[in-house]
Amino acid sequence: MKALITGGTGFLGANLADGLLKQGWDVRILRRATSSLEAVKDLNVEHASGDVTNPDSLLAAMQDVAIVFNVAAISSYWRNTAELIYKVNVDGARNVFEAAARSGVRRVVHTSSAAAVGIISGRSATEADRFDQSPKRFPYGHSKWLAEEIVRERVKAGQDIVMLNPTGIIGARDINWISGSILREAKRKHIPVMPQGGGNFVAVQDVVAGHIAAVEKGRAGERYILGGENLTNRQTTEMACEIVGVKPPRFTQPRWTIPIAALALDGIAALVGPRLPLSGEQMRFTGKYIYFDSSKAQRELGLPHTPVRQALQECYDWYVTHGYL
Repeated sequence: MKALITGGTGFLGANLADGLLKQGWDVRILRRATSSLEAVKDLNVEHASGDVTNPDSLLAAMQDVAIVFNVAAISSYWRNTAELIYKVNVDGARNVFEAAARSGVRRVVHTSSAAAVGIISGRSATEADRFDQSPKRFPYGHSKWLAEEIVRERVKAGQDIVMLNPTGIIGARDINWISGSILREAKRKHIPVMPQGGGNFVAVQDVVAGHIAAVEKGRAGERYILGGENLTNRQTTEMACEIVGVKPPRFTQPRWTIPIAALALDGIAALVGPRLPLSGEQMRFTGKYIYFDSSKAQRELGLPHTPVRQALQECYDWYVTHGYL
């Protein structure tokens, strides 16, 4: 069976291509002419030049394709403008769905995000929760929610699309330093204090397994949270420091400093643009415990569980082997 992966040169896309190849699929990746091939240079995949914002390139890339994995997105939202986030994550997704329908693609597996589920206080969020954040403050999560709304409309009209909502993905081939940046900062001793809050993290190979399982087991129009472990940020930081061989910070960031630091980051970003390693919104999230429940994906997709400690170690080993650290 032949699959097209949009965003095939990125962190998740490259790992998904690797996973599909190992299961005997024919894999085509959609990539821009300027995309780095570092994450896929060892993979025997077919390349299609194009972009999700270019509908004609999508039609060409979907010839003779049975399944489309729409992985393309602006995920490092703190490094990009809201305008570009909406253009790629919403308009681009719509283009993919329309091209798939015109091309006779059997199923689209759409990579959404746990960010589209919302931030629920006092319990782990589930697929039944709705996005509940300010679009102005969190355009990335809002963009992913809007793309899901498009999915729901198209499924009602008869198109076969499944939605997957990964949490914080950790693992090899993270060339853009998404979740893997914690290892780099720990190695450089750039983590001055223990952060507040917590989040959910998942091994990239588990997310890949969830995508492949969704082809046959996922239900059209349904969301599936692909998560791993709910951990405090202290636990994650301690793991990262242990792996790279440095002592963890001694002190915890006072909670009262979080809104002040967030406002300062907002002000700097307004002057220099989205160039900072951390955004004001990320700082605000630092004080929250953003946890998720993946039991639905475990039941229906057979989502596996790799310990986060192992995923961090594999990520670090890949960086060292390939000269990133």
